[in-house]
Amino acid sequence: MTKKIGIIGAMSVEIEQLKAEMQDKKEEIQGGLTFFLGKLNGIDVVVVQSGVGKVNAALCAQRLILQFGVSHIINTGIAGAMASGLGVLDFVVSTEALYHDMDATGFGYKITEIPQMDVSVFPADKDMVRAAQDSFNSMEISKGHKMVAGRIASGDQFISDRAIKEKIRSDCNPACVEMEGAAIAHACYLNKTPFVIIRCMSDMADDKGETTYDFNEKTAAGLSAGLVMEMIGNI
Repeated sequence: MTKKIGIIGAMSVEIEQLKAEMQDKKEEIQGGLTFFLGKLNGIDVVVVQSGVGKVNAALCAQRLILQFGVSHIINTGIAGAMASGLGVLDFVVSTEALYHDMDATGFGYKITEIPQMDVSVFPADKDMVRAAQDSFNSMEISKGHKMVAGRIASGDQFISDRAIKEKIRSDCNPACVEMEGAAIAHACYLNKTPFVIIRCMSDMADDKGETTYDFNEKTAAGLSAGLVMEMIGNI
């Protein structure tokens, strides 16, 4: 199978570095989104800004798979740290993803369980996880920052409240929290498309979240994109 990697960032800041580095770039507008087709480090890629939130992310992933024929999907961007010892500008690579705001407990399901689905936790592709880890370890950034491989929890909510953070930690035990990854993972699972989520921490998902997020957003997004560019040749 020919390798073509779809790369999704929710916000413009999460894909601007990738777009700037692309060769043979052309644009195609579909479904209200602008898809950038070309090459990164000699690899065929399709880079796109999905928009924020789960529905935007899932629709974008589905279009990448069905219309643009990507063989793999990487979700790049920023997140709020959850794992113990994880700090701002550290990294998380997904081992799996779930929705922290899926709540059908009134029907007897456990929190995060999706009614009438066989799976509620979507596993990332192990080879893609390994490619991210190996690439990170070869980069200068690894000397001053850490990478954690773990669960990513997604929901349509920017987490900046300590009490909410602790509830998500109790319900899901994630390494980080964000707003798109599980929806992309969900679409990839149903379409049997390998995926991985790469996130650089912009904040600690607590009462100081908005302040640290605003300060670190661009730096964290750029670091995540840099790792994606490094790893795509190793997939």
